[in-house]
Amino acid sequence: MFLLHRRLPLLARTTFLCNSMEPAVTAPATFSFGGSSRLAALAQQLRMYKPPPSSSFDDAEEMQADQESAGKVVSQVGFQESMTPVPKDPERFRPKRAAVLICIFEGDEGDLRVILTKRSSRLSTHSGEVSLPGGKAEEEDKDDGMTATREAEEEIGLDPSLVDVVTSLEPFLSKHLLRVIPVIGILKDKKTFNPKPNPAEVEAVFDAPLEMFLKDENRRSEEREWMGEKYLIHYFDYRTGDKDYTIWGLTAGILIRAASVTYQKPPAFIEQCPKFKYPKMVEKHTCMP
Repeated sequence: MFLLHRRLPLLARTTFLCNSMEPAVTAPATFSFGGSSRLAALAQQLRMYKPPPSSSFDDAEEMQADQESAGKVVSQVGFQESMTPVPKDPERFRPKRAAVLICIFEGDEGDLRVILTKRSSRLSTHSGEVSLPGGKAEEEDKDDGMTATREAEEEIGLDPSLVDVVTSLEPFLSKHLLRVIPVIGILKDKKTFNPKPNPAEVEAVFDAPLEMFLKDENRRSEEREWMGEKYLIHYFDYRTGDKDYTIWGLTAGILIRAASVTYQKPPAFIEQCPKFKYPKMVEKHTCMP
């Protein structure tokens, strides 16, 4: 369900704590995150992260088409704003753009946690599945951060002013061939956030430890194939209170990557994420298996 997998780039002048799962930090303590010096340091660390350029296309012509399809693309995801002319082939497939919010906060026990939702069972796609807040970009969105935080406000009542957007990850390819940009934001003060799920879209709001997406516990995988490439779909089983959730597919893939970047450590399992090329032509209802 996801598009890109690369070696985790080293962040300049950071220190990884080899004997712990704590994220590396270099920033001095500040107190703009509800008094948490750890979150302040993490914010500065993540701002240093720059994802590698997208390589979903192999040649210059295809790369140009990707830029044109994306419109204005912030430099954090490897492209500058496109000034190229309309492509010659009007029938060429151009994926629509979307963004999701990986909202991190510090739990009561000092662990890093991420906000998740269970989608309404009444939705036409991905009904009842666990997802990150987010959705398709709109024309008035100035960047991916605005798309992600706007959608989070609409879905779960998260005020964008409570979130410090610190970086974006490289794009992922969704099952329905959306180009999804994961945006990492840090919740400034969890006490000020009172979830208000939109019943038309969201059935439940919960959180999970970010670290779990690096561990080979309560995880299983399934091999699939698309466009001649074999890849793994990961499933994480998670229980909170009396509720059981399964976090899988695109959401799991994005959170594996986000945890790897945050903790500067690869997962304890094989991801097997191939580099898909966008198909030049697709049928109306084409989707990945």
